[in-house]
Amino acid sequence: MKDVISTLSKKLQNKELSSVELTKAYISVIEKQNGAINAYVNTTFDTALKQAEYADKLIKEGNAMPLTGIPMTLKDNIATDGLLTTCCSKILRGFKPYYDATAYKKLKEQGAVLLGKTNMDEFAMGSTSETSVYGAPKNPRNLSRVTGGSSGGGAAAVCANLAAYALGSDTGGSVRQPAAFCGVVGFKPTYGAVSRYGLIAYGSSLDQIGPITHSVSDAAVVYDAIRGIDKMDMTSCETPSSPTKLDGQVKGLKIGIAKEFFEGLNPEISSAVNCAVSAYQKAGAEIIEVSIPDLKTALPVYYIIACAEASSNLGRYDGIRYGYRAENYSSVDEMIIKTRTEGFGKEVQKRIMLGTYVLSSGYFDAYYKKACILRERIKGEFKKAFEKCDLLFAPTAPNTAFKLGFSGGNAIETYLSDVSTVPVNVCGLPAISIPCGTDKKGLPIGLQIIGGKFADGKVLFAAYFAEKEGLCTLPEIEGGVKI
Repeated sequence: MKDVISTLSKKLQNKELSSVELTKAYISVIEKQNGAINAYVNTTFDTALKQAEYADKLIKEGNAMPLTGIPMTLKDNIATDGLLTTCCSKILRGFKPYYDATAYKKLKEQGAVLLGKTNMDEFAMGSTSETSVYGAPKNPRNLSRVTGGSSGGGAAAVCANLAAYALGSDTGGSVRQPAAFCGVVGFKPTYGAVSRYGLIAYGSSLDQIGPITHSVSDAAVVYDAIRGIDKMDMTSCETPSSPTKLDGQVKGLKIGIAKEFFEGLNPEISSAVNCAVSAYQKAGAEIIEVSIPDLKTALPVYYIIACAEASSNLGRYDGIRYGYRAENYSSVDEMIIKTRTEGFGKEVQKRIMLGTYVLSSGYFDAYYKKACILRERIKGEFKKAFEKCDLLFAPTAPNTAFKLGFSGGNAIETYLSDVSTVPVNVCGLPAISIPCGTDKKGLPIGLQIIGGKFADGKVLFAAYFAEKEGLCTLPEIEGGVKI
């Protein structure tokens, strides 16, 4: 896979092209191709050109950093001062925040160039990005297939070369699963490694901002730029000050394989993942079998906790303070009811109702409290596994990209597609998805590498080996900006 960020950065600093020229090239392909893919829901071309001019000034003065002048995109739930941020929901129609999310602010300070906001499942609730009020984004590798979700627009934009990289959010796999479906790299950092300030909340104890990129090297560069403690987010944590090192040497690395991740798995996906594991073993890594017995409970634990937190977080959308407000009402109560009924889509309504139910006085102990207890058990089992191994290898998803419209009549199977990714969020661990082949239909398969808390560098280090050895190579998408 091509290191787009470092390649473009060298060209910019060697004066082979300017950031303004590069930005105009991206704008041109977005205008031509986004109609077919629907990756972008709001473009910010005027802002991008101003930022590109500033980036060229930084480069001329010798103050360039790794991301200076590189055009990128943000998921539509990451706040941007004065720019539309709607979570792809009717209820936030026309909403423009008055501040920047910390992750975006850090990128701006490096001279990044924002091309626009990308499509997503409404309020990040979904696994296909089809719950977006703007309509579904399409998978650039097969336009009849979904991109995955909820960061599907960002994955599509990177895959189609309509952005050098994207920031998404990962609550239960929402960076990694679309990266797997589109055949790009998606990295979910340790919970707290990247500030959540300015990320519009879905499940506050699960959400984490992470990069979607063309390569592992690119993911490491973006991660280094956005990580670290933030006084605006009390859950954020200190991270190492030195840049993430990648050299691809895996001799002596202990790789854990938990059989629970592979139970009932599609044979094509199992074969692709096992093939990748074999390559690590041939290079000197040690393969260790481990067990995580409560892994099967992670999915119900996730949906109970996520929906409970969503029910609380989305209570603020009442039509009074900002966003959409219904018309023709006779009382405040009726206005709030009509606003929420008309403003939220069916999937969001479903999760709010489920969350309200599990938090209610008669069912709190039976559902929410039990889920929290099980969450601690699952964390304990992962901790025991990492006492035996350095990293865990698993499939990113038990399937490749669904057909568009599939989730409409197969909601349960769509929820089950998160079975391999949600345990990572439940435990607050770092994980990356990298391509490791295709199925017989040519659809990408994702390999997931999971680390212990704050082993982010180790996860990226191990993933780089697969990239260096050519295990991540997929056919390039036609169109987009040529690097």
